[in-house]
Amino acid sequence: MKAKKDFKIEIMAVGSELLTPYFQDTNSLFLTERLNDLGMEVSYKTIVGDDWDDLALCIKQALSRAHIIIAMGGLGPTKDDRTREAFATVLERKLIFNKELLQRIEERFKRRGLSMPEVNKKQSYVIEGAESLKNRNGTAPGLWLDTGSNKIVLLPGPPHELKPMFEESVMPHLQKHKMDYKARKLLKITGLTESKIETLILDLYPDDPDLRLTTLAHPGQIEIHLSSHSIKSQEQADKRLQKLEKDILERLKENVFSTTGEELEEVVGNLLRQNKKTLAVAESCTGGLIGNRLTDVPGSSDYFLQGVVAYSNQAKINALGVSPELIEKHGAVSAQVAEAMSQGIREKAHSSLGIGVTGIAGPAGGTREKPVGLVYIALAWDKGLESIKNIFLGNRDKIKYQSSQKALDMVRRHLIKYEKKKTGMK
Repeated sequence: MKAKKDFKIEIMAVGSELLTPYFQDTNSLFLTERLNDLGMEVSYKTIVGDDWDDLALCIKQALSRAHIIIAMGGLGPTKDDRTREAFATVLERKLIFNKELLQRIEERFKRRGLSMPEVNKKQSYVIEGAESLKNRNGTAPGLWLDTGSNKIVLLPGPPHELKPMFEESVMPHLQKHKMDYKARKLLKITGLTESKIETLILDLYPDDPDLRLTTLAHPGQIEIHLSSHSIKSQEQADKRLQKLEKDILERLKENVFSTTGEELEEVVGNLLRQNKKTLAVAESCTGGLIGNRLTDVPGSSDYFLQGVVAYSNQAKINALGVSPELIEKHGAVSAQVAEAMSQGIREKAHSSLGIGVTGIAGPAGGTREKPVGLVYIALAWDKGLESIKNIFLGNRDKIKYQSSQKALDMVRRHLIKYEKKKTGMK
């Protein structure tokens, strides 16, 4: 096995649709993550269309520069599915008919009460010397081929076929070539800007090349990706990472809402359940997005009682009991109306907590006094009420998402304070 720095891996995504604005290659992200788990780093990622000459050229280039080549897509039954044939041609190997594969494909059609079309027969051919990889979710078998100088993997394009095939059939092959041990951690943060986070953790960036820290910004959320390598043991990789994680958490404190990959709505749901609290939401500019995020979590009926989209002023009056005089005096987009919405939905739903959101998502509707991106969010509970004025930047979708993120984070922070008060912690 070559030294890690000299060992090259290439991922090749095949399909002309991937060269249009309408389809995105997400399989390579999954493959890269799993390869990284083995201490392997990807050197090249290539997207190539179905044109024979282009595909053959990319295969030749990959064979000349990469030791492991993982190609995905182009194994289907149609005329423009050419990956298997192109690799066989470039490698100067025959395609061998496999009767057992044909029987599997025919049986799959029979289970659906269908006859196999003749075009599917091409999927029962295997490159000479290759091992076929079983596809339990589709008709296209995969392929593993070790030429001596290259290890070649061909996988179907649909993610629900590719992922289980890779886990069950490819990972056992690659485990033999595991290069080192890796630990990874993802910290999700909300309530701080990227620049503020950078200021707080700047001196924690590691000098050790086997320890990495990367910060990525998303609307309403910052992510810190940590990774650690060790050529000795998993324990050493874990310990290095744990020390860095601990130092970052001490700096960022409760602004970190997840260290195990959960979304904010999952974290909020767990806190509500743990504290035996319930929530209802009244939304205007977010149009039901908060309720949608909460109900995307299985079991959310334990704590989420009701959601109301009160978009018009009349809806705020009729559905939530907001005073017409309040809207007249302060405007629909105001702290006072957001507070009245949160109180109104809490009373109507008989929930522990109530959220009210009102704002201007744009792109039109803003004024000098109340610009696009102005959003008021209020939280009501049995003994209190709070509201926050926000100015969010971006297009309509980003403003709506940031508003939902801020609303959920208000609930999260309130419940953390409640837990501390209950346990006597400071």
